[in-house]
Amino acid sequence: MSEEKTVKAPLRSEDELGRKWDRCLSDTGIKIASGIGLGIVFSVIFFRRRPWPVAFGAGVGLGMGYANCQHDFVHPQLFHGHLKKVERPKESQ
Repeated sequence: MSEEKTVKAPLRSEDELGRKWDRCLSDTGIKIASGIGLGIVFSVIFFRRRPWPVAFGAGVGLGMGYANCQHDFVHPQLFHGHLKKVERPKESQ
C-alpha cells in the first residue's frame, strides 16, 4: 500500500491578516446588531420608546467588538475555539 501525502501550501501572513479582519468585522457587526435589538426591546418595554437605549445598545456592541478585535490583533497566538489536532510522534522500538 502506498501512502499518499498531501502537501498544503504554507499559510501566508496576508491570508491570516485577512481572516482576522473578516472575523473582526463580522463579530463587531453581530454585536452591534444584537445591541440594537436589545435596545429596541428595552426601549419598547421599559422606557416608553425613548431612543437612548438603542444608541446605548449599539455603543456597547461596538465597544465589545472593538475589544475583541484588539485582543485578536495583539495576541495572535491564542486559539479562537478551533480544535487543533496534534499528532504525536510514533515511538520507535
